[in-house]
Formats: sequence, structure tokens, C-alpha cells
Amino acid sequence: MDIFCDITQKGYEKKRSKLIGAYLPQPPTANGAAVARCRLQHGEGAPRRTPHSGPVAVCDIREASGRERVASTAGNRPLFYFRFGVDQALPPERRAPVTPSSSSRYHRRRSSGSRDERYRSDVHTEAVQAALAKHKERKMAVPMPSKRRSLVVQTSMDAYTPPDTSSGSEDEGSVQGDSQGTPTSSQGSINMEHWISQAIHGSTTSTTSSSSTQSGGSGAAHRLADVMAQTHIENHSAPPDVTTYTSEHSIQMERPQGSTTSRTAPKYGNAELMETGDGVPVSSRVSAKIQQLVNTLKRPKRPPLREFFVDDFEELLEVQQPDPNQPKPEGAQMLAMRGEQLGVVTNWPPSLEAALQRWGTISPKAPCLTTMDTNGKPLYILTYGKLWTRSMKVAYNILHKLGTKQEPMVRPGDRVALVFPNNDPAASMVAFYGCLLAEVVPVPIEVPLTRKDAGSQQIGFLLGSCGVTVALTSDACHKGLPKSPTGEIPQFKGWPKLLWFVTESKHLSKPPRDWFPHIKDANNDTAYIEYKTCKDGSVLGVTVTRIALLTHCQALTQACGYTEAETIVNVLDFKKDVGLWHGILTSVMNMMHVISIPYSLMKVNPLSWIQKVCQYKAKVACVKSRDMHWALVAHRDQRDINLSSLRMLIVADGANPWSISSCDAFLNVFQSKGLRQEVICPCASSPEALTVAIRRPTDDSNQPPGRGVLSMHGLTYGVIRVDSEEKLSVLTVQDVGLVMPGAIMCSVKPDGIPQLCRTDEIGELCVCAIATGTSYYGLSGMTKNTFEVFPVTSSGAPVSEYPFVRTGLLGFVGPGGLVFVVGKMDGLMVVSGRRHNADDIVATALAVEPMKFVYRGRIAVFSVTVLHDERIVIVAEQRPDSTEEDSFQWMSRVLQAIDSIHQVGVYCLALVPANTLPKTPLGGIHLSETKQLFLEGSLHPCNVLMCPHTCVTNLPKPRQKQPEIGPASVMVGNLVSGKRIAQASGRDLGQIEDNDQARKFLFLAEVLQWRAQTTPDHVLYTLLNCRGTIANSLTCVQLHKRAEKIAVMLMERGRLQDGDHVALVYPPGIDLIAAFYGCLYAGCVPITVRPPHPQNIATTLPTVKMIVEVSRSACLMTTQLICKLLRSREAAAAVDVRAWPPILDTDDLPKKRPAQIYKPSNPDTLAYLDFSVSTTGMLAGVKMCHAATSAFCRSIKLQCELYPSREVAICLDPYCGLGFVLWCLCSVYSGHQSILIPPSELETNPALWLLAVSQYKVRDTFCSYSVMELCTKGLGSQTESLKARGLDLSRVRTCVVVAEERPRIALTQSFSKLFKDLGLHPRAVSTSFGCRVNLAICLQGTSGPDPTTVYVDMRALRHDRVRLVERGSPHSLPLMESGKILPGVRIIIANPETKGPLGDSHLGEIWVHSAHNASGYFTIYGDESLQSDHFSSRLSFGDTQTIWARTGYLGFLRRTELTDANGERHDALYVVGALDEAMELRGMRYHPIDIETSVIRAHKSVTECAVFTWTNLLVVVVELDGSEQEALDLVPLVTNVVLEEHYLVVGVVVVVDIGVIPINSRGEKQRMHLRDGFLADQLDPIYVAYNM
Repeated sequence: MDIFCDITQKGYEKKRSKLIGAYLPQPPTANGAAVARCRLQHGEGAPRRTPHSGPVAVCDIREASGRERVASTAGNRPLFYFRFGVDQALPPERRAPVTPSSSSRYHRRRSSGSRDERYRSDVHTEAVQAALAKHKERKMAVPMPSKRRSLVVQTSMDAYTPPDTSSGSEDEGSVQGDSQGTPTSSQGSINMEHWISQAIHGSTTSTTSSSSTQSGGSGAAHRLADVMAQTHIENHSAPPDVTTYTSEHSIQMERPQGSTTSRTAPKYGNAELMETGDGVPVSSRVSAKIQQLVNTLKRPKRPPLREFFVDDFEELLEVQQPDPNQPKPEGAQMLAMRGEQLGVVTNWPPSLEAALQRWGTISPKAPCLTTMDTNGKPLYILTYGKLWTRSMKVAYNILHKLGTKQEPMVRPGDRVALVFPNNDPAASMVAFYGCLLAEVVPVPIEVPLTRKDAGSQQIGFLLGSCGVTVALTSDACHKGLPKSPTGEIPQFKGWPKLLWFVTESKHLSKPPRDWFPHIKDANNDTAYIEYKTCKDGSVLGVTVTRIALLTHCQALTQACGYTEAETIVNVLDFKKDVGLWHGILTSVMNMMHVISIPYSLMKVNPLSWIQKVCQYKAKVACVKSRDMHWALVAHRDQRDINLSSLRMLIVADGANPWSISSCDAFLNVFQSKGLRQEVICPCASSPEALTVAIRRPTDDSNQPPGRGVLSMHGLTYGVIRVDSEEKLSVLTVQDVGLVMPGAIMCSVKPDGIPQLCRTDEIGELCVCAIATGTSYYGLSGMTKNTFEVFPVTSSGAPVSEYPFVRTGLLGFVGPGGLVFVVGKMDGLMVVSGRRHNADDIVATALAVEPMKFVYRGRIAVFSVTVLHDERIVIVAEQRPDSTEEDSFQWMSRVLQAIDSIHQVGVYCLALVPANTLPKTPLGGIHLSETKQLFLEGSLHPCNVLMCPHTCVTNLPKPRQKQPEIGPASVMVGNLVSGKRIAQASGRDLGQIEDNDQARKFLFLAEVLQWRAQTTPDHVLYTLLNCRGTIANSLTCVQLHKRAEKIAVMLMERGRLQDGDHVALVYPPGIDLIAAFYGCLYAGCVPITVRPPHPQNIATTLPTVKMIVEVSRSACLMTTQLICKLLRSREAAAAVDVRAWPPILDTDDLPKKRPAQIYKPSNPDTLAYLDFSVSTTGMLAGVKMCHAATSAFCRSIKLQCELYPSREVAICLDPYCGLGFVLWCLCSVYSGHQSILIPPSELETNPALWLLAVSQYKVRDTFCSYSVMELCTKGLGSQTESLKARGLDLSRVRTCVVVAEERPRIALTQSFSKLFKDLGLHPRAVSTSFGCRVNLAICLQGTSGPDPTTVYVDMRALRHDRVRLVERGSPHSLPLMESGKILPGVRIIIANPETKGPLGDSHLGEIWVHSAHNASGYFTIYGDESLQSDHFSSRLSFGDTQTIWARTGYLGFLRRTELTDANGERHDALYVVGALDEAMELRGMRYHPIDIETSVIRAHKSVTECAVFTWTNLLVVVVELDGSEQEALDLVPLVTNVVLEEHYLVVGVVVVVDIGVIPINSRGEKQRMHLRDGFLADQLDPIYVAYNM
């Protein structure tokens, strides 16, 4: 599944064809594994030689394989297979000649960027390459993400700052001067590059120049499809549910609207041209990619976990069932191993201070420590005499010169910080011994630098918890600390207030002659505290007592055979761990001479430590495997190197299994320079247990070290199995020697009670000895779990009466008492029950590098918990010069390699620019900080690949729809259980006695004429402009006269008959109202149409044209301005202007009156058509007859108590639904004054609506969600200034949001809270609910109880059930009642499939019966079945006589404890969402808004989100409010949150700019338009990620 990439830009096709070229059939030599490839070529006798290559590389690789891949041939499987001797196993002619050429393989490897050699292993590289080669055969392509060009450019060379070379900022594996005149790249990689370039150039198709959107995938995509078609996929297991969902159209079965209502032109140009019959765009690039993704996902993945029955309510997640075939430990229970006795030599000093005193007085001239400058010249030699006198001076000053005599700042037993730079071990050593002599406890830590140090805060926390108030430091370091303008050292983030004390002799006062430090024998007082960083980034202090310190020095002296005056070269950090124990402590006990090599010198000259070993004829060197690797890289046949003086080369990280290859390679090269094999001594250590084990230096070169070649698969189950079948996935481990003298070791199960492991089981090593840490300072609970462990046998008996200490190392004790370590507890990741070690994954990722891709080998691997399991995340720094192809090629290969070798999926692979990951003080990657950045979305990767489809195998079982229970049984069941049928109604219109004069008129036109006669000068309408002043107003008589003139115009100029349809294309205002009544007066049927947007004619005009055509308008009325716009050149480019019906301009009206005003013959004739585009992109026109229109107005008048004396403020679009009715009709019917505020004016003046409400002292106001959102966002910070302007909302008793969706409770609540200070009553804000079949079903009136809110379980909702829960319970979703049911409206909840009635609090479709229901769809085709189904349905059981209209919305009724105005108990209607919009995934029903709400919460930069499905993939589009560099941070967070909260796997994440998600006038998202725009490549996304 190699991966290739395209960028959203003009040269798309060119790039596409180039990239796909690499996947077209190639000659057989095109094998991806460079190394394996050399073997194939030469191994199978092909006498091919490429230029620049000799046989050396090949021979080396084969030799490596022979050397490291060993299989047991014995019939019965031995538990371990140990190799003895590196070369003994090979016949002489295969043995590697130790010549310059064999070492040159190490230079070549460096040539194209250093790789972190801690993890290098030839066998492993070979295994990885072989695994990749296997994958090549069953090629599957993964769609590359699309990237906006600006994002791609950002990762070019220029954008990188060169790595800073200040101390402690580089990576552990980096070397200054990477390109030291190395020979040309090895033969394998040359061939590889050659092959890639050949593949790319060979396949460039003729589509290079094409850049049109339509020719999307071009030839390349078709060929890709062919390649896919030819790929034979064997289906071993059930495919993922990605394709087993129900078909796309199942949701629309209830309301198949496809045929009747024609689709509006999408907002993004003509995407519809591309639709095939089933709605799948034909040649769209995006859809080709998605198809590709679906095909790839159809591939059998790892079999899903065993499924079990899932109750509908509790979506249980799959529980990991143990694999019956998994290997289990079979050995006997292990025995605790004892180290040799700690021999008590008589002249060992009674304490370390006593040793210092002895050497300081007996041999004051003996050298103790030599420090180096960056040129490798000795900088300073500290003698034992100087160390003794200076330490005394420091001790005296600490105790007597800080604070006052009465109140000294530091007393014996107090903790003080030691802050010394890595290049000043002498000052640090003096301070350390000064503390020991003063009996205060040193806490050595790193120097805090100016930049925000990774982990510095946690160090501060440690200092605070240790009660540190004084920090000892050197002069140079003190000068280098960041200072405030006054010269003070600021308090670092999270640090306690410290007194900085400089320990240089010249700053200290001399102790008086009679003062002498108190030197006593070692006791149980704390000697020092060593800091340790945990997996989660917290820093703990391990306390080491004085007796432990001394015993540890004795044990090391005995194990390493240290003698007086030996010379030791130390490259390690002297503040902690092996560097401290050997280079500062044990050395003083034995009066040794330490040559300290600072990290800064190693960066300049990696050979420096080897040169010092030769120069000083050192007996011992302390290094890490990276130092050996660096030496190999820099080594240039230097004549004068002689390592024969070394008797011991201590490898501090020898416990890391991946150090073995560095040790072997180092020996291989330096054997000819006098290095003996038995000198290499790996050791294992941990902050808690100090030295755990160390290989002893032997004189016997015939006793080779132990090796184990272990099956990686076995290790994941914690079982040791020798890899006998020469599988690819093996881990070769070397022993770290024997248990320390005087210690007992055992291994216990890593979790649960500390039970002894079996002999073939991996466990955590535990040590019982005096020489270990004793506690985590100040943390008694953690101390108990770590330092006071009592391992038990299987029978439960304790192994020893003394407590053991957990070392944090995973391993086993092999034959002969040799200790083997396979990993660290900190690096352990348990994925679906199997254990993986982060280091092993890093090693595999680094072995995948035909392109030498990772910058200096900097890779972080950690796990994050998503959906109740750990998921593996890999973050790597990519080299500055790597291209998009490189990165995706590399990522795809890493996935394959890890899948093959570790059989585990990688959840997320992220690449970041070079040098950007947080660093540890010595330049390694700060893991916990990296993980923190990843989780909070501030890692800023430049490439991301998520694989949730492949990794997440514990999703709940897809819901199987049960056969529906018949409606009769449901009803009987409800009766039996005492549940009432869910039905409710508003007040009965017939029984309401009101003096409604308008009731006696059947038609609105008559009401207007009556008002013009009786109250001619009463103002009905006032229109406000953006400054809040009156732009226009209409009295009854003005409206009547204006309407008459328009009627004349229609009859005379338009020559229209009664019943003709007229499109009214007006901006929101008075003209629209007059034109509407003009149509009624002339007997025409008006259709209100939103005018095209002058700045956006291309996308808005087609919709206007479509409504005019679909509504069969005989004529179009508008203003002069819009008339010009319709005939403009821009309009001609968008639509065919010749096809418009006659256009009448109402700006100049005839002066005469009509002969008569038309009066309809029958109240059931058509009054007007209401056209609206639903959120699913359907254009639906409904017919409103005169009777329904009058009933509608009357219902609203009664609900809102509207009278001529009232004023109502309306800030709505007047084109459809309730907005149109309130704007144009209600005032004429009820006589109240409507203050009209066009919502578009709020864009220039957001406070316009609220200021008008306040100024006119309005009691009732109506708005849309978009208006409310505009006020909430635009006026949020201005409430104080508005208050000052006199804005007062205290008179508002109803503020109704007109909507056709589930109430947006978060928005209404934040609006209420925000304007509470301006007098808005929180209970005033409510919502209404309407739909196509009935434009207003609910509307919060003046009387009646306040709207209620309930909390339902979101999981039950997916199963179409309602389950009420408490507020704040997990998975709870708040639902607000949609207002009171209008008078004359009856509601019932019915099952959308069986059409049976449902009980109270059951989820079903809302059906409505009312006098103001629309009378049907207005369609050209006249699809009767849909018409009757939506407008005249009957229940299948119960009351089968009433005719109901189906709203297409899911909801439920719930009887509350409140009482209605008429004294009945109040029934609340809760709307959940539209059936059309709901997505059916995994057999469950999801409402997009729920997923969107989760996504918006996932990251601060997500401002808006919309989701839709495409071929059963969930596509999430997020709008990014932030820099484009944040785009990729969103991909993992979006994927995580949807998995966690909805149990869905996101297929595609699209990151776009603000404002791309289309919103209609009601503020609803147009998800289908968005989908069309996405598939037609019209969104210009910043980034599109295709999740695997």
C-alpha cells in the first residue's frame, strides 16, 4: 500500500501521472528494498555491476545476514539460542576481512544524512526490506492527501533555520560536519534512486498541460483503476464494515424525494453536470481518490475481534478476546539469582567522604579529573588535594555564609540544587563533594536555558517538592543565565524562588583553621537525589542513602575490577546515571583519574574519546552506543589509533537491544586497532535500582558473549521463543552480564501482583540489594509500589523477607545467570492485549530508509489512548530537502514494515520539519512533551497519515435492524404498560372566542381592503436601514393603493390571466409586500424569490433561474436595479438571459386603478407558492391555499396575542416559511405594526436589530439563527458600550428564533447569558419549528409554560430510542422544546417505517394535522405517490381516518408536569433532526449536528464543521481559524474525538478556510452543496487527509 501525493494546484495532473507512474508494472528489478535487491542481483548469479560499486557492499550484506541470522537446527526447540563468537560461526572465506573497505560501509551509510545509530541493525534493515518487498507484490495504493501549495512551499529548504549548535540543542545522533568527504552513496541506493526516477519519468502522460477541473483523474486515474482492477484480492476475513453498511439510499426510503423536487444548482458551479444516474460524480478527482480509499479498505485487514451480542442501549465495545493460538509460557518458575558475595576488602574506606579525605591528604598531587575544551586540549586538571580543599571550602560556606548565624539558610539534611553546565565537570564535582561534607543533599539538574526548555517546568516542580531554596552554580553558568533588566535572575516557569550561589573558590571565604567537616561512617541519611523523567513527563527525585552510595561504589569496584590510579575516559553525563556513578563517585573511592569529554567536543570531533583513550592509555571508557557509532562514522584509517590499553569499554545503554549492532560494528572495525572482543561490557541500569547488571571484563577471549535471537511475535505476548524458522521479525539481544555483587535479582509479571515469571517469560527485573535507591522523594505511595516490592511464587509465598526494587527494565535471566534486557517499562505500549516496545518500533521505522529520509534519526514513538485501547503514534522529523513523494513513500513503507514485523497497526504517522521537536538537555527528543503537543494539537506537522480503519478493531458490532414489531403490538404494548400514545394539540380554534374582525373575511386581499377603509392611516410596516433610521413605511391605505397599481400593471403590461404565476425578485423591504398584494388583487399567484447577489452572480443567479422555471412563472416583477442586473453581461455568463419570462419593473407604476379587484371563487384555490432549498439541497415548492393562509395568520395572532396596538420587530429573510408569513402577511391580518429589519443590514451594523427592539420598546421579536449568531459573535465584547448607548431589552417578553431544525441550545443560551446584563429575560428566548408540509407547527407564544430542556442519551438516540438521563452524565445530549404547539395544530409521533403510532417519549417521525398545512408540493412532474405520502398519510393502526402530513423530522413528545393556559398538562415537542439529513452508519442513525458539535470542541482553531457521507465514508469538513500550519494538527484530533464520542471512523478530513461551508438564509448548513463542491474539487481546501 504505497502512498502517493498530489497538491491542490494547477499542475495537478502532471504530478498525478508522475506519481502513479511508480505503481505501474515495472521490470522485475524494480524491487523496493535496496539492500535485499543487491542480494538478489548478485546472489542469483546475475553478473551485473553498476558504476561506483564494488563487490564489497554485497559481500558485507550477505556476511551480515550470515552473521546475525541464526536458526536452530536441532529437532527439539531450545529455549534460547546463543551465538558464541562473532566470526566463529562463519567459514573463513565468508568472514569479513577487517580492511579499510569493510569499515567504509559505515561511512557510506552516513553519506546522505545521519541515522540514529542506536537503532541500527543490518539484519533488521534486511528484514524490513524483505517485508517491504513482499508488500510490493500485492500493491495497493493509498490516496495522498491534497495540500494547498502554500503549505507545501513552507517545507522547502529556505524555510528551515539551520540547526543551532549551542550546547544541548542538537540531537543525540547528530554529528557536526555530516558531509565529511564521504565516498559516493552505496550501490543499493544509487540503483534505488535511478529506479525511482526512471519510473517517474517513464510514466509522464500527455495530460501534463491539462488543468481543467473536469478532466479530473485523466489517463492516470483510469490506469490506476485498471491496476486496481487487476489486483487480485484474496478475501481471508470479513471485510471492514466500510462497505457492509446499508446502501446509500436506505435513508431516503421513507421520503424518496429524488424525482419530484428538482435539485437546485449547487453553490459551487455546475457540479450536477458530473452526476451519473446514481448521483456519483463521474470524473472528479476527489471521488477517484475516495474510490481508491474504499477499494483499499475493502482489503481484508486483520480479522476483527470476536463479536458478541450487543444490547441496543449499551453499545459495548469489543472486549479483547485472547487469541487461542497465542504462545504461552511453558517453562518452570524462575529462581531468584544471587550475585557473588560483596567481598569486604579491609582497606575500603568507611564512607566516600573518608576516601576523599584520605586521597586529598595522602596524595594531593594525584590527578582526579581532567576536563577538555572544544578543541580537545586539556583545559584543567583537578587534583585530589584541590578537590579536598575546595570541597571543604564549599561545605563551610554553605553552612556558615548563607543567611545569618542565628538563622542559617541551609542546615544539614536540607536539599540544594546543583546547576552546572555539561562542559564543567570539575566545578560540579567540587560542589557535589562540598554538599556531602556539609551533610546537605545535592540535587543535580540541567541548566535552564532561555528558550522554554522541554520539561523545565517539571524540574521546577521537583525542586519545589524537595524544598530547595539554594542553587549552587559556576561563575560562567551564572553569567549565562537569563537576566531581567535589573540583573536579577528571573524565576523560571514552575520553579521555586532560589538563591543562586556561585561556588568558584575566589568568591568563597576561607574556613577558619579550627573548622573541620564532620566525617562519619556511611549511614542511612540521604546522600543525593537523582532526577528521573517519567513516561508522562513528570519528574521524580530518587533518593540514594549514604550507605547505598558507598555499597554501590564497592560493588562497581568489585565487578569492574577497579584499582588505584587507573585512568578512565567518560563521555557520559556526569550529573546522573552511569556517568555519575563511575566518573564522580567510584573514581574517588579508588583514586582514579577521570578524563571527561564534554558533549560539545563530541559534536565537533566524534573521535575525541578514542584519541583520549590512546593518549592517556586509559584502561576503562564509559560510552553510549551512539558514541561508538559516531566514532565509526568519523573514523578515517587513522594510523595512530591503538585501543589495546582498554580492558573495559562500558556501554551504558547496552541494555537497549538495539545497541548490539553498534557494539558489533565497532568491534568489527577496531579489532585491527587492538580492541579485544571481551573488552566490550554492556551494562543495565535504572535510576531506581542503580546498576542492575554489568558484563565483567574477562581475560579469557574464548568465552564469547551470549546472544539470543528472539521471536518478536513471542515477545509481544511476553514469551521468549527462539526464532527457529528464520522469520523476518526477530530481536537479537546481548547479555548485560551477571547480577551485581551482593544483590539478588528476579523478574516479575509487569502488571498485577508481583508474581515470579517462568523461565521463558519476559518480566520486569527486580533487585534486592543495599545499593539501590530508597524512595521517590516525598511520594510515599509511588515509593511503596516501586521500592518496596515483595515478589511471590505461584503459591503465594514471598521470595525474600527483604523488599525488592522495580528496575523499570523488561527482560529475563538466561542460562548461566546472564541477564538479558528486551526493553523498558516506560517504552511499553499494550495494543489490544499485545505488548510492543517503543524502541523496537523506532528501529523498524529507521530501517525503512531507501531515501535516508528521517532527519538525524529523530523519531518519537508513543501511544495515546483512544476508544479504550492504546494506539501507536510515530512522529519523525523529516530532512529539509525531502519532497512530498519522499514523505509519503516513506510513510507507506513504514506502515508496511511495522505491520509485517510487529503485526500491529500504526494509528497515526506524523512528519514534522527538521529540528522542531522539543529536545532533552542533551539533544534527544523529549518524548512526553512531544506527546503533549500532539494531543493538544500544537505539533504542527507537515504531513500526517492516520490509519484508524486498520487499527481500530474494537468498535461495537454494527447494529442489526430487528424485524419491526407490528404497529398493533406496539399499541397494545403501550396500553399494557400504561403508556399513553404520543399525541398533542394546540388550543382548539373553534372554541376560542375573540373579537377577531378579520375572521369574517375568507381572503387576505379582503382584509387589506377592509383595513384601508376603516383605519386608512394606521401604519402597518416600517422598514429600517442600516443606520437604524426609517427608510420607508406603509399605512393600510398606501399599501392598498400601491397594490392596485401593481395589479393594473400585471393585467395591462403583463397581459396575465388570473391563476398565472408571478416571480417576485425583490430585496427584503416594502416593495416586496406591495408586489405580493398586487398579485392577489390581480388574481395571480406570487412566488417570492431571493434576488441574485451582485458580488456573486455566478453562483446565486442559477438558483433564481431555477425557481422561476420550476414555478412556471409567466412573468417576473422586480426593481429597476435588479432588472439591470438580470440583463447584465455577468448574468449572461451565468445563465441564458434570453430564456427569462417578461420582466416588469415596478419602479414606475401606472397611475390608474383596476376596474375591479379579483376575488377568488373558492378558499381552496392557490394563494401563493413557497419555494425553499432544503439543507439536503432539494428545491421544494409547496402550495398554500387561501384558507390555509388565513388559518395560519389567525393561529399566529392567537399564539402571540397580536393586535393593532402592538409592535413586532422582525429580522428575518422574507422569502419562505414563517419568515415570509411574518414579514408580509401577519400585519395585514392582525393589524399590528411590523418593524422590518433586513438581516443583510446587520453585516454593516450588528447592533441594528437589538437597538431597534430597544428604541421601539418592542415586546415580541423574531430572528433567525444566523442573526443570533452574528449578534453573539459581533457584539460579545460590546455589551458595556451598548448599555452606555441606552440599549435596554427588559421589555422583550418573546424573542423567537424561526427555524426548521433542532433548537441550537448552546447558541440560544450564550445569547441569553450575553445580553442578560442589558435586561434580556433568560426565559424570553425560544424557538419555533416548521417544515415544508407545515410552515409553523410550534411557536413559543406569550402565555403558557416556559420551554423545557431534557437530556437524552446520545447512544440510545442512534438506535432510535429516547432514554432520559441526568444533566452532565456521559453521552448526554441536551434537547430544548421547540416552542408551544400553535392553535389548531395536532401532532402525533409515528414510526416512519410501519406508520404505527408510538408511545410517549418514543422517537419517531412527527406527523401534523392542521388547517394551515400546505396543500401539496408544486411540481412539474406531479409525482402523486410522494405527494400523497407526505401530505395525506394515514396511520396504519388506531385512528386510521385522520389525514396527516409527514414532516420528515424525527422527534418525540413528552408530557411534562407543567400546565397549559387551558389547565391541561403540557405536552412538549422535542425535535431531534431531519430524516433526510440523518446518516446511517454501522446500522445506526447519526445526526450530523452531533458529530459536528464534538468536532468543534476538539480544537480551539475549529470555527465551524460539517459532515456528510460519501460511499459510506464519513467526510468531516472543518473551517480553520488560524495559520495554515495548524491544518494538519486537526486531523488526529478530529479522528480521535469522533471515535471516542460516536464510535465512528472518519474517512476523510478536509480542512478549509473560514466561510467555505455554505449556510442558507436560515443559518442552516447546506451539507449537500458542500459535498458537491468537495467532489468537484471546488473548495480549494488547505489540506485533505484520507484516513486509512
